[in-house]
Amino acid sequence: MLREGTGVTGEKSSTGLLPKGIQTGSMSTVVGDVAIEDYAMAAVVKSVEGLTPTYEEACKRSDWPKWKEAIQKELDSLKKTGTWELVERPPNANIVNSRWVLRIKKNAVGEVEKYKACLVAKGFTQIYGIDYYETYAPVAKLASFHLLLAIAARNGWPVDTFDFDSAYLNSPLGKEEVIYLEQPVGHETKDRKHWVWKLLKTLYGLKQGARNWYNALCKALAELGFERTEADHGVFFKYVGKDIVILAVHVDDCMVTGSSTILVNKFKEEMNGKYKLTDLGPANWLLGIKISRDLANKTISLSQHAYIEAIITRFNFDDLKPSSIPIDPSAPLSKSQSPSKLEDVARMKNVPYREAVGSLMYAAMGTQPDIVFATSTVAQFSDNPGWIHWEAVKQIFCYLLGTKRLELTYGGDQRGLVGYVDADGASQEHRRAISGYVFMVDGGAVSWSSKKQELVTLSTTEAEYVAATHAAKEAVWLRRLLMDLFHSIDTPTTLFSDSKSAIALAQDGHYHAHTKHIDIRYHFIHYIIEAGTIKLVYCPTNDMTADTLTKALPSVKAKHFANALGLSTV
Repeated sequence: MLREGTGVTGEKSSTGLLPKGIQTGSMSTVVGDVAIEDYAMAAVVKSVEGLTPTYEEACKRSDWPKWKEAIQKELDSLKKTGTWELVERPPNANIVNSRWVLRIKKNAVGEVEKYKACLVAKGFTQIYGIDYYETYAPVAKLASFHLLLAIAARNGWPVDTFDFDSAYLNSPLGKEEVIYLEQPVGHETKDRKHWVWKLLKTLYGLKQGARNWYNALCKALAELGFERTEADHGVFFKYVGKDIVILAVHVDDCMVTGSSTILVNKFKEEMNGKYKLTDLGPANWLLGIKISRDLANKTISLSQHAYIEAIITRFNFDDLKPSSIPIDPSAPLSKSQSPSKLEDVARMKNVPYREAVGSLMYAAMGTQPDIVFATSTVAQFSDNPGWIHWEAVKQIFCYLLGTKRLELTYGGDQRGLVGYVDADGASQEHRRAISGYVFMVDGGAVSWSSKKQELVTLSTTEAEYVAATHAAKEAVWLRRLLMDLFHSIDTPTTLFSDSKSAIALAQDGHYHAHTKHIDIRYHFIHYIIEAGTIKLVYCPTNDMTADTLTKALPSVKAKHFANALGLSTV
């Protein structure tokens, strides 16, 4: 319980609400696009959950009775919720087709939990302006999940997960959304040549499905007194006196935490009264990420052991030799290594290069910031990869083989929110510097990035300055999320840089004669520092944690910075 005028751990704070240690200037010693992220999460998590046979394949399997039972259960659920009504086939109407999506769901240790069948509309056959209009639906960012877990670890808050049963079926279609669906083959109730389903509820696969469900969920949460954060529309919160309950939503998978176990349990009961949900209890598995907790030491660790093992097996890399580095600093990659001869191009067509890189992306974004630079580097050659590039991809898998037991841990120390930013412009043939930043909470990375700068910089100072501006934008967003939840942050966020000249330029406008050509938008950091939002501080290159996000490093440094990111064997 929160006490008057204290933080959630009882320590005095000016806000009375901000958890202990999330004071953004606290540190005693120096130590992708949203769309891509969402796609990677949606595309690869299902491969971790288990096998996904087609309907035709399932019919021929020895476990067909279990699939048949799952299919019948889904049809009964659709009928019970009034998802459709049978009507005569209307003339000149667009009839959307459907298919069965089958999968074996597994738990965190790879054991079969259940057979699951889902009837999915083939949304690609819908017509814009007739079958659907708006489609966008927000989901909580991975950085938000990381940040909330770090806060929960520090304060000893409960962290529970749950998912909604047939979530999309809880959202009715609007009056203007008239959608006809073909009856599923083999499960017709009348002649499918003359009869079709008229959908009354949103069905998985419909282009507007996620949006309709999100709107229905927002309405239900508002009725329960929850507010939506402006920083992340997938995060909701509610205050009851001095206690807070926080919910992070990713479609129908949810994580809830808060300062009161009683309120967390009460919320789940109230939510279950509105939409049927499956209470999964204390969090141990979310979005393909395993969550381990040590309540005594107030730590939470994240790992993707099962996912990493699955992708290693998928690409037949089990026999590779483990490596201590994700990318070889002595073997730079370039487009000149891409194939130009027809026989070389033909040889690479049989190599699953894009699939392998795509599989690495989710590990890089979820729990393995140490492979972000390597993954972004090999991704640059996806349009025409060469054999050398494929060997570099295998190198990353070799590294994962040797480090798959590493876990991203929050709560190793009590240093609050701090950031590191770095840039490297000397190692890339495209002449653009690489910006890298990472923000840490209590010794674990919560948000990180490694990206090619969009302009050609003319000096190291300029490259570092541009990188610092990008890091400042992320700092502003993280602070906004914290302020949405806890209302006030009194101290600036410390952002460490190893460039004294960039720090001087950001703080005082020094070296203006040499940097007057820099676009005005990159001077954003100067105004943020003046406003007291961030504090740019120097740290030596040897302690620059973001260094591993900008370049290939030798083994000793790679291990050192992986540990600095919060990756350790628990």
